Amino acid sequence: AYTVACSLYALGFAGYFWEFFHKYVPGLTESLYSIVGPEQAVLAITFLIGVMFTWLNVRGAEVTGKTENILTISKIIVLAVFIFYGLRKIMEQPTEAMESFTPFFPTGLGGVIVAMGLTFIAFEGYDLIATVAEEIKQPEKNIPRATFIALGMTVLIYLLILFVSLGAVNPDGLPGWQFLGKFKETAIVRAAEGFMPAFGVAVIVFGGLLSTMSALNATVMAASRVAFSMGRDLWLPKKMATINVKTRTPHVAIFVTGIILVTMALTLPIEAVGSAASLIFLLSFALVNLAVIVLRRKHPEIPRKYKVPLYPVIPVLGFLLNIFLALYQFKFQPIAWFVTIGWVAVGLLLYYAVFEKRSAELVPQVLMPRRAAGPSDIVPSVLVALHNPDNVETLMNLAISETRRRESRLIAISVVDVPRQMPIHEGMRFANHKTPLLNKAQKIAAENKIGIETDLIIAHNVADGILASIEQHRAESLVMGWKGHARARDRIFGEITDKVVRMAPCDLLLLKIGEKKRFEKCLFPTAGGPHALLAADVLDGFIDHNDMKLTLSYVVNPDAPEIDRENGRNFMQTTKERISQAKDVQSKIIESKSIAGGIAKAGRDYDLLIIGAAREPMFQKVLFGEIPEKVARYSPTSVLVVKRYEGAVKSIIKKIFG
Repeated sequence: AYTVACSLYALGFAGYFWEFFHKYVPGLTESLYSIVGPEQAVLAITFLIGVMFTWLNVRGAEVTGKTENILTISKIIVLAVFIFYGLRKIMEQPTEAMESFTPFFPTGLGGVIVAMGLTFIAFEGYDLIATVAEEIKQPEKNIPRATFIALGMTVLIYLLILFVSLGAVNPDGLPGWQFLGKFKETAIVRAAEGFMPAFGVAVIVFGGLLSTMSALNATVMAASRVAFSMGRDLWLPKKMATINVKTRTPHVAIFVTGIILVTMALTLPIEAVGSAASLIFLLSFALVNLAVIVLRRKHPEIPRKYKVPLYPVIPVLGFLLNIFLALYQFKFQPIAWFVTIGWVAVGLLLYYAVFEKRSAELVPQVLMPRRAAGPSDIVPSVLVALHNPDNVETLMNLAISETRRRESRLIAISVVDVPRQMPIHEGMRFANHKTPLLNKAQKIAAENKIGIETDLIIAHNVADGILASIEQHRAESLVMGWKGHARARDRIFGEITDKVVRMAPCDLLLLKIGEKKRFEKCLFPTAGGPHALLAADVLDGFIDHNDMKLTLSYVVNPDAPEIDRENGRNFMQTTKERISQAKDVQSKIIESKSIAGGIAKAGRDYDLLIIGAAREPMFQKVLFGEIPEKVARYSPTSVLVVKRYEGAVKSIIKKIFG
């Protein structure tokens, strides 16, 4: 859609260009027309202006931005002159001017709706701001600010120009709106002829040239950045993501954009394709509004510098109104829908046939501290991932006890999450936000007289950063906090935790922290298995470190035979013998028809529930097994879920069964 918009603006420039020469150098214009013809003359200027702004964008974002500033300020001055003379004309003959607005909707409300859909391609320019987020300073502050300023100025200027154009023209025998419609893109020039001095028409034509140049400049930049981002994610050929070393611009994406815009402008029926571009923008904006709702539901934890007010009313209205305008387009110009459907179909075909597989193979981008390997690096480690400042002490206590139990190194990490649209090295600017977490971890380790190493990781995805750290530090065990649930239906505990649990090549200690962050009473439901055995070992060290009171438990159905209760007592006795540090251990048979429900209910009387992952998850989507996941989701108590690395589980099974 952006590339089609580029073609439209290039053709618009050519129209204003020859309008200027036709007005002031008619002899030269007629001579050229007689040699090459009017259409070829327009196409020649279209080609030249397209090539010029493609080259300008390759020069660099700073050059492009300065050019855009000059063009925009100049055209606003031109439009201000136009508005001034138009308002003066209206004041001179207010009665005649008001007649131009009667009837206010000469073709009915349907005409207004059609116009809204068709002109959307001219109005939507404010979204270009977001497409160049990588090249904006302080984007979280400046993107919303620039968007609202752009919208406000655009609405004000458009309304004033429309008011003046309709009210100040006084053509014989034609209503003002019909007169303006007759001349299409040069209508503002015809309007200026009626109320501006002789120089005014030249100024307006010059303003038209400036407007189309600034629009072309901005859309070439936006179109190339979209292509660059898609190339980086392997949704287009990887070559699209190439950056010029000297100018720091995606020169390949810019060149391809330039070739496509010139080709379309020279060969295609641009009116139909332009209508399709406007339609694609409407559908895209509908999806943007829908994305706001999806992101709020799936990623509530993301820090947001700006939030849409009156959520979800505004995004729902935005979605419905954009879809309504898009559907109404079919009534006026059905070919736009056919072009759009064909274009989307081609995109889907390419995506599922080629790019989906390639994008799935994209190597995660992680920036890790470079340091020379020392003798200690051969020693396995316990890794603790820190994110929430309020939970650092609780997680560190667990990690310290695990480090002492394993007699290994302790490493605290924190991951700087860089948005995908930003280069990975930009995360260095936000590193200072995570430093206090690691400083606090060092202080706690010093108080407990244990050595600690700290690393700050920068990644486009937190889970990728954690997984890379596990590999680099040869981690045997990972300690991390988690929410215990996810709002999204397609995730168990959230995007980060789900990926870490599925892919981490080490033991996992995942702690959902409840209201109480210091643990004095612990409930440990057990039914045997490698995960429960690891949970017992972890608990042995944790009890010693925190001086906790322990209660072992086993859940049976109230209608179960006595043999089941006896088996439970045997499980608890075996577990008790494994936990050497525990004193005065209690045993408890929990009677409940639901194992998870019984554990969650009994756990309310304790500060901590510790539970091993199920031995055989019923479904691949289940990460820890159905029972641990239900307990973690519904228990108000802090829950520690322990999962032994599958490679270690297989090794144990092999030893037992040969």
